[in-house]
Amino acid sequence: MVEGGDSENMQHHMLLLKALVDATASEESLQDETGVRMIALFDHEEVGSDSAQGAGSPVMFDALERVTSSLSGSDSKVPLEKAIQRSFLVSADMAHCLHPNYMDKHEQNHQPQMHKGLVIKFNANQRYATNAVTSFIFREIGKKNKLPTQEFVVRNDMPCGSTVGPILASGVGIRTVDVGAPQLSMHSIREMCGVDDVVYSHLHFKAFFEDYAEFDKQIKVDY
Repeated sequence: MVEGGDSENMQHHMLLLKALVDATASEESLQDETGVRMIALFDHEEVGSDSAQGAGSPVMFDALERVTSSLSGSDSKVPLEKAIQRSFLVSADMAHCLHPNYMDKHEQNHQPQMHKGLVIKFNANQRYATNAVTSFIFREIGKKNKLPTQEFVVRNDMPCGSTVGPILASGVGIRTVDVGAPQLSMHSIREMCGVDDVVYSHLHFKAFFEDYAEFDKQIKVDY
């Protein structure tokens, strides 16, 4: 077990940064890369994200615009539009684990447990930005690397929290999946999660950085 305050969401911040570094550790790691690997960390997620440095600000769109403009050498909006269409956002925020004393708070078939991998989060009211295509891509990259995933849908008679995923998905127009490692006592001074899920999270994020560009080329979606 891993216990302590601020695991949500400092844990994923650390793991995403480590995954990005590890996925670009060798000179050959970017040899066949056709995209740009990056992470974005925001302030004020727990109070609405509407700040100059929150996910509701234009900072994400501005960063994408400046990167595409620099790489394309053009002031045209076309490279940016194409980049957004080809991009994929993993919104990583901790997930609510099944509590043994309150098992009725979870749907029978959506009971995330510790030590069983990252949780893919769904919500029909778009409190999470996951859809069928984005969940498939993230899940299949895990399967390719022998990494487990779980799925979570909040009970339909209960309110649901949210993440920066829907804010960025709607504000930028980027494909998004909401995921998180399962934990107990979220937002308390002693949050708890499984050691195995820390390892799974790092490996899954690293695999995503390494495999996404090639995997996305194989996906054909009939909307």
